[in-house]
Amino acid sequence: MTDIRMIAEQDRATVLHPFTQLKDFASGKLGDPTIVTGGKGVRIQEADGRSYIDAFAGLYCVNIGYGRREVAEAIARQAYNLAYYHTYAAHTTEELARLADRLVRIAPGKPSKVFFGMSGSDANETQAKLVWYYNNLRGQPKKKKIISRERGYHGCSVISGSMTGMSFYHDHMDLPYPGILHTGAPHHYWGAEPGETEEAFSRRRAAELEELIVREGPETIGAFIAEPVLGTGGITPPPASYWDEVQKILRRYDVLLIADEVICGFGRTGADFGSTLYGIEPDLVTVAKGLTSGYMPLSGAIVGEKVYGVMEQAADRVGAFSHGYTYSGHPIAAAAANAVLDIFEREQLSDRARIAGLHFQKRLEARFAQLEIVGEVRGVGLLAALEFVADRQTKRRFDPQLKVGARISKAARDRGLIARAMPHGDILGFAPPLVVSDAEIDEIVDLAYAATRQVMDELAKVTSTS
Repeated sequence: MTDIRMIAEQDRATVLHPFTQLKDFASGKLGDPTIVTGGKGVRIQEADGRSYIDAFAGLYCVNIGYGRREVAEAIARQAYNLAYYHTYAAHTTEELARLADRLVRIAPGKPSKVFFGMSGSDANETQAKLVWYYNNLRGQPKKKKIISRERGYHGCSVISGSMTGMSFYHDHMDLPYPGILHTGAPHHYWGAEPGETEEAFSRRRAAELEELIVREGPETIGAFIAEPVLGTGGITPPPASYWDEVQKILRRYDVLLIADEVICGFGRTGADFGSTLYGIEPDLVTVAKGLTSGYMPLSGAIVGEKVYGVMEQAADRVGAFSHGYTYSGHPIAAAAANAVLDIFEREQLSDRARIAGLHFQKRLEARFAQLEIVGEVRGVGLLAALEFVADRQTKRRFDPQLKVGARISKAARDRGLIARAMPHGDILGFAPPLVVSDAEIDEIVDLAYAATRQVMDELAKVTSTS
């Protein structure tokens, strides 16, 4: 039997938790850590016996749901056969070769090769090095700056963390790194001028991108990196014609396009990739999360024909491609990914996410659109968000001290629902496993609604007594 108290004490004494207020956790103010012991389908269970609907699929990643035995069995088979070997100097394994072939066949753009890592952060770090390498090899040594977007999320390492367009990822950590630039977020609700259509807003954002490129010098701009749908920055689908307008600018100035598909890839938007849904033709593609559904750490930097062709042609001149990790292409992770992709294809999870997503978006709209504190209900496929505001008419935000989004998230958790309080506002985000049923979607929406009404009542009481 699990000794919950001992595990909690060991954890508090020894684990450095990401995105946790360290002093409050160390002192016990935040309570004990949540000890997760199991999961099945869309639900997880903690050590004290409580069960939750995980409407965020871990961190957007458990697309196939928890407890899929065929993935565990694939991991075990590979571990018994060959637990590890490296991929340096052209070594490979059967699972890895099969996986790379699958990814090259299904990825957007004109893919040629896949470099494997362990997380979206390290994959985007690799993408930056590829941009620099590519431009050095083709005789454009100044063409190195990378443009990201405000509120874009691309990781937490040095360069990927710099690409991330949220200041709290940079504060006190000497980021962003020089040479990483940011342009405006494609969020019509907050960014549009009065009366501006989505199409006009998209043209303005593209014009701002062009102005930045021209101001910096096109000869210095190597790449533009973006998520097809903004994820951690607020779960925000792009406005109409945004990607068409942006790609025109990138082609005009010979700027590589990196599609960060870490969240959107493998069915999350109701298409195999977000790039597919929005007509994006990337030169480089970043994948992780849904690639293994979180069952093992694995990421991929998918290199398009244009970039790889320059790399191969220069090989006689520059020698070996000098980049890699001890665990690049780890055979157990590759086996997990192949098992996950088998499920993804067999159960047609992109189609399932599209159909279930239509139900999800309609139910959210029906329940929340008229609530006086809901400014926007938005989403695509099985990605969705509720944006809370103090005044719908003026879009006046709540006082940050009220922590409305966090309170609604906590109220939902108290009811057995995990939905994420998102940064950059009072936002409740959803990204359930793609195997979620319509009945489970209804339960998610009902629990989120009850949590929202609870916090609305609390706010009304504060207002009436002030």
